[in-house]
Amino acid sequence: MSRGFVKEGDQEEVPLVPPRADLPPGETNYVTQAGLDALLSEKEGMLQEIRLLDASNENEYRIALNHINAKLLLLTDRIATAKVIDLNTQPRDEVRFGATVTLQIDKSNKQQTFQIVGVDEADITKGKIAFVAPLARLLMEKKVGDEAVLKLAKGNRVFTILAIEY
Repeated sequence: MSRGFVKEGDQEEVPLVPPRADLPPGETNYVTQAGLDALLSEKEGMLQEIRLLDASNENEYRIALNHINAKLLLLTDRIATAKVIDLNTQPRDEVRFGATVTLQIDKSNKQQTFQIVGVDEADITKGKIAFVAPLARLLMEKKVGDEAVLKLAKGNRVFTILAIEY
């Protein structure tokens, strides 16, 4: 039957699903093992949500199922493209993916520590920045004592690498 003959109230709403964390086109989806484990756990949580959906109201069930399935589709794609980086194989004296880097900011005594992780793992409140973030890109391949200069509109910010751990 043509969609033109369906009552307005019977039409399915297209679920609005927020996109996952931005991964620039053509960029490899690097993740730590912990990051992949978190993605797999998230997928299991969504599958559990589907199992627990209340089917008593068919319309609400269908809308909720469509929404979860749309999120699951994005997540499944992210898992399928994930490339786990073994942190044990990273050079210990150089900043690479997965490194936890302690930085001195400018010439102050202020220090900050970040781990460079995959885009889905990034959470600044937990000290994790995505490998595609400008600061992470600046730090790559640097060693203890090296400086990375982040050019900002209000002037440059200089980060000195104090420690690198994996």
